[in-house]
Amino acid sequence: MKINTSEDIGRIIKQKRKADGLTMEEAAAVCGVSYAFLSALENGKETVRLNKVLQVTACLGIELKANIRTWSIPGDES
Repeated sequence: MKINTSEDIGRIIKQKRKADGLTMEEAAAVCGVSYAFLSALENGKETVRLNKVLQVTACLGIELKANIRTWSIPGDES
């Protein structure tokens, strides 16, 4: 799934948590974050701390990958 917005990553985390049968309270405790943080993350809040986002994704078994895009210059045929 392509992630373009904070809402996208929040939706993925929520889907995985529910698929694992975890409540927000349980997932927050297992991942070492607060309920408030997990709620903000799942709701797409843009100002959540990246290190904690990565902590939650790793804890829930969500693998993030980066596809590096190259820039092409119009008319550059090389």
